[in-house]
Amino acid sequence: MKIISYNVNGIRAAINKEWFAWLQATDADIVCLQEIKATPDQILDIVVLEQLGYKHYWYPAEKKGYSGTAIFCKVEPEHVEYGCGIEDYDREGRVIRADFKDFSVISAYFPSGSSGEERQNFKYRFLEDFADYIDKLKIDFPKLVISGDYNICHKPIDIHNPKSNANSSGFLPEEREWMDQFVHSGFIDTFRHFNPEPHHYTWWSYRSGARGKNLGWRIDYHLVTIALEGNLKRATILPEAKHSDHCPILLELSF
Repeated sequence: MKIISYNVNGIRAAINKEWFAWLQATDADIVCLQEIKATPDQILDIVVLEQLGYKHYWYPAEKKGYSGTAIFCKVEPEHVEYGCGIEDYDREGRVIRADFKDFSVISAYFPSGSSGEERQNFKYRFLEDFADYIDKLKIDFPKLVISGDYNICHKPIDIHNPKSNANSSGFLPEEREWMDQFVHSGFIDTFRHFNPEPHHYTWWSYRSGARGKNLGWRIDYHLVTIALEGNLKRATILPEAKHSDHCPILLELSF
């Protein structure tokens, strides 16, 4: 079972960069997208997605051209849940869940706080509420994969220059402490489970040739509940895919 998570920073822009051909080559079973910035009726070539064998479930934001998540999958889910039941986040299309026979998958797009104090406080509220939501969800769905853009670098190894970014949104002590607590509540950071080495990132600024210099941040994750530890096969980052300022991440599970 191959699961890909990808903040595409606009699905229409990604499609214009041969995204469908890339998707076909990956042969992923499940694709979790963030920041789709579109509704399905705006995708002129959506039939191509269906020809590749994908069922597709979209959760766009109310605001046009903003945020939004989606899940594409080759196996039809038993159920799809749109949103987390909190209006402030659901109007921005931040959480969608698909339930399958052996596990459930969430595509999540955490808020960024980089635009100022108001959105940073919004982000803190989201983190608190999301943790509470997941604590309750795990009771009924103990085998849970939470894939997406968390907009947080967990540890110094996850960012190219931890000292100069010590006061940057995405690497603030409060955000990193939240990640500590969330992981310790019963999750595995699957990439770090397999890869302890530095210099692996999933997002790069468009400025100053950051991607070419690999001056990046690892802010995209596949976190899985401990109940899935025995099913973990592989987790990696796919930096050669360049449809966005993020790159996709891959998780393989074996059942």
